[in-house]
Amino acid sequence: MFIQGLPEEKGTAFSTYQMIEEQRERIERSRPLVIEQIEVTEQRRRGKIPLAIRSLSSKMKRNPMKRSSKMKIDNNHKLLWNLERTGRRSSVDILNKNSAEYHLNQPQQRPRLYLRSSRTYLVNAYLQPPLESQPGAKYKTNNPWNSIKNAADTFYQFSRPHTVKGTVFSIISVSLLAVEKMSDLNPLFFTKLLQAVIAALLMNTYVVGLNQLTDIDIDKVNKPYLPLASGEYSVGTGVMIVTSSLTMSFWLGWVVGSWPLFVALFVHFVLGTAYSINLPVLRWKRSPVAAAMCILIVRALSNPTTYFLNMQIQVYERPVVFPRSLILATAVMTFFSIVIALFKDIPDIDGDKIFGIQSFTVRMGQKWVFWICISLLEMAYVVAILVGSISPCLWNKVITVLGHSVLATTLWARAKSLDLKSKAAITYRT
Repeated sequence: MFIQGLPEEKGTAFSTYQMIEEQRERIERSRPLVIEQIEVTEQRRRGKIPLAIRSLSSKMKRNPMKRSSKMKIDNNHKLLWNLERTGRRSSVDILNKNSAEYHLNQPQQRPRLYLRSSRTYLVNAYLQPPLESQPGAKYKTNNPWNSIKNAADTFYQFSRPHTVKGTVFSIISVSLLAVEKMSDLNPLFFTKLLQAVIAALLMNTYVVGLNQLTDIDIDKVNKPYLPLASGEYSVGTGVMIVTSSLTMSFWLGWVVGSWPLFVALFVHFVLGTAYSINLPVLRWKRSPVAAAMCILIVRALSNPTTYFLNMQIQVYERPVVFPRSLILATAVMTFFSIVIALFKDIPDIDGDKIFGIQSFTVRMGQKWVFWICISLLEMAYVVAILVGSISPCLWNKVITVLGHSVLATTLWARAKSLDLKSKAAITYRT
């Protein structure tokens, strides 16, 4: 995309964008008067001069501000014509398609401005690589490794990295709770752990992919960088990934032959589908209470219990028991799951308002929901500190109390310094 003859202002992409925006706003403000002048010219050509002049002059008397604007009509009209003729308006449309904050803050996608030293104008300014809001936006190259890297990065964004990391860490943590001695860390343990992680990640891809398929319009406002919202994935590609992930997840859970693992996958499938899919009685994400219950049941109740029992029964062939460590993990995850259910809507308030999603953030405001989440997290740390303080093992007591005290203090300090008005500050992407 080339923009010829734009005057150089501060030599940055953002100043160029601001200049184009100011020109566009001036043109839009004068557009009604430009149209009115065209109508007057047409009436003059048809011999209806008196009526047209009276109509225009009466409007100017009622609104004196239009008198000065009328003197600028010709210049604005010429500017509008020149912008449309040279194709610069297409650049404005592209820049407006997604928020400037997203596009101009990506280091690998910032426009590179090439200057010609003999002139004081930006002669050849083009975007490299193209903006992600355009279909096929990834920078095309003949290098196959770059193509593979771009494809992997797109799928990584589609799978929602924060959910991938949360799933992996939670399964590993609760699986280790079943280990009683070092000899329990045998090859069978790691094999069953890997099977459980892969099956859970496939089911997670189905759930987050289905949510993106049903929220394409909302994500164009809230998360324009997602593959479906940006056009990097078509709807057909999204359906194929979601369907294949669901099939492979259930197949792996069936082949492994672990009923706790299969129960975990089935619960995640049912609640994940009910959360997103737009059918009668379903799409529970429209209700803040139902949405919170879905996340609470999966993250705090189903996952810790079933993946612990998967190791307890399948690997060690022990009876079903619920140790104190599992109860503590479930209690802490209950706090975290409620926070996840509330906090996930804080950066999405704009799109939720437009499409009628009555989340707690829409009803109560970002600031109230944010500090409720921080308070719940601090309560979780206090519970962990109290439980750790009564541990009979000295090292467990020291590590639990000291570690959670540091985490609670760090959380409070970071929360006090956070700017809620900055969407980038409250959005987690990687």
